[in-house]
Amino acid sequence: REEKQLELTLEALISQVADLKNSLVSFIYKLENEYDRLTWPSVLDSFALLSGQLNTLNKVLKHEKTPLLRNQVIIPLVLSPDRDEEIMRQTEGRVPVFSHEVVPDHLRTKPDPEVEEQEKQLITDAARISPDVAQKQIQSLNKMCSNLLEKISKEERESESGGLRQNKQTFNPADTNALVAAVAFGKGLSNRRPPGSGGAVQSGQPGAGAIIAGASGLQQVPMSGAPAQQQPMLAGVQMAQAGQPGKMPSGIKTNIKSASMHPYQR
Repeated sequence: REEKQLELTLEALISQVADLKNSLVSFIYKLENEYDRLTWPSVLDSFALLSGQLNTLNKVLKHEKTPLLRNQVIIPLVLSPDRDEEIMRQTEGRVPVFSHEVVPDHLRTKPDPEVEEQEKQLITDAARISPDVAQKQIQSLNKMCSNLLEKISKEERESESGGLRQNKQTFNPADTNALVAAVAFGKGLSNRRPPGSGGAVQSGQPGAGAIIAGASGLQQVPMSGAPAQQQPMLAGVQMAQAGQPGKMPSGIKTNIKSASMHPYQR
């Protein structure tokens, strides 16, 4: 009866371990080959599947009808350094030989002594905690996890909003190009001066009112004897009287000289 029960338990364990192995292989395949389109909900689903299968395996081990496997001793009957095809088939190519090197690891029914001591210490510490203290610790841990998730969500929202602000265009390229062309090349600027922008003439000079009456600004007038240069002259100045070419009244000469000494003229 005990042998039959042990056989059934081993069959159940082998089935559960095979399902767990297939889930791990599928999850590792996703991580290695589908990482570019893998989503976080899919990863959580894979973790949930693995967690459920581990819980089922633990339930089988802790079942009341399951014999204590740690009390079972496995003794190897044949050890050989040569390649064994049957072992290769049963282990899916992971164990090529059944030698003295691999037996201590593959036939071990208990963990390492250090791990076993740590497990016992954890069990002892957990037994000392009262249910009230354990509930307070659980609530504290849940609160910390909630705060952490809230901070992560806030950071994600801020990063998304920052990205939207950076991608949003805050200027008009056409206006910028027009402004640069106007500053660098004078494109689109008017060459007309506004009324009243001409150089000022002192009112105390003789004949000033008659000379600049109706004048709207300075203009370049070629003078006799200097065809290659331009001399500044007030608009509206009447030239010399007919019959006296090249001669101007003294008042006109004084005003032209005063205009040529203007600080903005060269």
